[in-house]
Amino acid sequence: MLIAGPCGAESMQQLQELIVPLKTIPAFKLLRAGVWKPRTRPNGFQGHGEIALTWLKELKDQYKVPIAVEVASPMHVEQALKFNMDVLWIGARTTVNPFYVQDIVNALSGIDIPVMIKNPVHADVKLWIGALERFLNSGKTNLAAIHRGFYSYASSGYRNSPLWSVALEFKTYFPDIPMYADTSHMAGKRQWIAELSQQAFNLGYQGLMLETHPQPECALSDADQQLTPNDVIAMWNQLEFRTAVSTASDHLQTLRKCIDERDKLIIEQLAHRLKFVDEIADLKKDLGLTIFQLERWKELLHTRSVWAAELGLRQEFIEKLCQLIHDESIQLQQQRWNSNNTTNSF
Repeated sequence: MLIAGPCGAESMQQLQELIVPLKTIPAFKLLRAGVWKPRTRPNGFQGHGEIALTWLKELKDQYKVPIAVEVASPMHVEQALKFNMDVLWIGARTTVNPFYVQDIVNALSGIDIPVMIKNPVHADVKLWIGALERFLNSGKTNLAAIHRGFYSYASSGYRNSPLWSVALEFKTYFPDIPMYADTSHMAGKRQWIAELSQQAFNLGYQGLMLETHPQPECALSDADQQLTPNDVIAMWNQLEFRTAVSTASDHLQTLRKCIDERDKLIIEQLAHRLKFVDEIADLKKDLGLTIFQLERWKELLHTRSVWAAELGLRQEFIEKLCQLIHDESIQLQQQRWNSNNTTNSF
């Protein structure tokens, strides 16, 4: 499924220039348009508000296309419903605050309308889960999740780092909730949108939310991440769509069984490795050594990276793995020392 439309509804002409080509894509089912824009700085384009809703209502009636708008307050909800918008979405800056989410849930009491919930700005999966739970607890079942990436201090090249693992963790809590990828906000620049979109489909996402503009360079907001309608059509036609059906081919099942067996061996070896930790902790204490030994840690990282490189494994991956194991070892040694101190105290 494709959800597409402008970052902000700027004029009726702009919307008409988008809707005609988008309707040629069979998967296009929902027009998205920003009516109220939560800008980081006050001088940015903040949307046309109610005027934009009149354009969208006219567009909906003329072209028979469902419309989705972002809402961030009960007032937004009231106005969106007044103009018969079909779908609402909760933006990243709203999901971060449970009070805001609950206000919107309350405003929708007794109203049956689909709601899409974007991930919070930062990678806090519990906030995302909590936002969805608030709607579920109020009796809402027509829900979807939008993964738009996460703000990160670390440079990933993207506007918002995908952090696919966070979204997939969210998905494990709600396997029946559709998940769409907002690859426009992830990418931040149009040249990365196709690549990220393919990754989303490879991971079993149900569709995309894309920002599009007839003349992206003239857009009043987020110009760099908007595609022309023709670019959207071309990209969509090049994407490969995957199935997430678990009853796959016999060969795939065989390979998965092999992976399961290897994973079991890895876990058994990890458990065996950690059995040495208590003895090491006692020796360090007897010798007057600190739990953390910098030189040993540097040596461990270096040797494991060399071993990994020889086997064709990425250095970044092996360093993260070593860090996780080392953190667990440090924690176990601290627990060992604390336990001994408690035992020996009066």
